[in-house]
Amino acid sequence: MGDHKEQSLRVGAAVRRRRRALELTLAAVAERSGLSVPFLSQIENDRARPSRSSLEKVADALRTTAVELLAAADPACSVDVVRAENGEPLPRPRTRSLVRGHHQMHASEFIGDHDAGREFQYRNDQLMYVADGAVEIEAEGRAYRLGRGDTLYLTGGVRHRWRATESDTRVIVVAVAEHIEAVRDRPRR
Repeated sequence: MGDHKEQSLRVGAAVRRRRRALELTLAAVAERSGLSVPFLSQIENDRARPSRSSLEKVADALRTTAVELLAAADPACSVDVVRAENGEPLPRPRTRSLVRGHHQMHASEFIGDHDAGREFQYRNDQLMYVADGAVEIEAEGRAYRLGRGDTLYLTGGVRHRWRATESDTRVIVVAVAEHIEAVRDRPRR
């Protein structure tokens, strides 16, 4: 009933609201952005999804950023329930996405161990929360031991790896989505 299939953000309404707030015509935005009036109209009416490059051109023309337009976008569905699997036990280790669709944040649940040798480096910030069990995390040349209820915050660009040190460990990772440019001008490693 409250569940829905993957749907994307409706950025068109945010574009239209911003354009109208600035009292600009579609023709003025087209001239500033280098995009056509028909294409801009399709974006505003959610009949076309702009590429990242096009969205940045529109944002520049509207004296804002693509991040701000996405933040102001209307979600296709404002509430989404991701239910826990019921029934037979699932194989361990496993990963389960806790958020569906194209959103500004992603969340995943890791149960059991995973490839402890695999190094991760995400563009944006993330938070790791140990719901059950314990983990060891290596980040920036330091080792951290986390137990149930502990969290670790990693800024974007930090290389890290982790492993479960107890059976039935459950880790929740919440991160700013990769398509969002949350931090500008941060040196990449």
